[in-house]
Amino acid sequence: MNAQTTRSREFRLRSRPEADATAAHVEYVETELAPPSLGQVLIRNTWMSVDPYMRGRMDDAPSYISPFAVGAALEGGAVGEAIASGDSQVPVGTFVSHFAGWRSHALLDAAAVTPIDTRIAAPEHYLGALGTTGLTAYVALTETAPVLKGDSVFISAAAGAVGSIAGQLARLLGAGRVIGAVGGPEKARRAVEQFGFDSVIDYKLGSVPDQLTTLAPEGIDVYIDLVGGSHLEAAIGSLRVGGRIALVGAISSANTSRQPAGPSNLPHAITNRLTLRGMIVSDHFDRFADYIPRAAAWLADGTLHAEYTVVDGLERAPEAFLSLFRGANTGKLLVRLDDDSA
Repeated sequence: MNAQTTRSREFRLRSRPEADATAAHVEYVETELAPPSLGQVLIRNTWMSVDPYMRGRMDDAPSYISPFAVGAALEGGAVGEAIASGDSQVPVGTFVSHFAGWRSHALLDAAAVTPIDTRIAAPEHYLGALGTTGLTAYVALTETAPVLKGDSVFISAAAGAVGSIAGQLARLLGAGRVIGAVGGPEKARRAVEQFGFDSVIDYKLGSVPDQLTTLAPEGIDVYIDLVGGSHLEAAIGSLRVGGRIALVGAISSANTSRQPAGPSNLPHAITNRLTLRGMIVSDHFDRFADYIPRAAAWLADGTLHAEYTVVDGLERAPEAFLSLFRGANTGKLLVRLDDDSA
């Protein structure tokens, strides 16, 4: 290796899945990065995010974001430290967030990184509560399906990355009742004790619509959909006149070729004048300026609890990613890159 280059490790897309994604669809390779030129920075990644939307990018299909290229490094949210710099605005030692995850080091234009303030929060929070995860929950509840004082709110994947933040924000925004859906008793316990939910549905124990009717016999006003399928159908059936749905994700069908049928009760959306609105968080990055100071203050005083499931080592990133679709995480799932893998 040339003394002026930096050894980096990264995951590349080896082939496109025809059905469920597996670790065989990516490859772990070693490469070398040149020193940064004028206007560039070299980042040593310390944390990276794995998220359900990345599965869609493995397919060659039109979407709101371009697919991964076969043979090229995967991408995703990451934070790290500038270890060499050709830009005075990002000096060595600056911690930044960027979109070149799935690798130990990233050589980027300075314009592609965002300095983060590690005095107000630890770096990993900028991939979770202070990152797109938290912003998604915030925008969903304030703009896409705004919560009004006293509303009954239903949130799927309540112990997951976005859901665990959304439950707490719904309470802060004035919801009268917050109901979550989870899979398993431990997640149910934590949703109530740590994430602000009044009660939860355990979808592994029976019918989601029946459990929702029991918990909210008078109906709900807002639903944050992170799952799709039976959860979405249950919410449509329970929403009162003028109810709002934020369509954020559909993890129940993200890593499978078997797509569920559409909600059978969609006419209920007509009779009850429901609003079903999709959202993509990248449309709302301008809200970070408002959101981060508020959320950082909530984190600091304990009003907001951020939970992370951490997997150590870049080489375990595919394992971490695939575990999302088994519901293995509580809170945000992150990969920590130690010195050996970074």
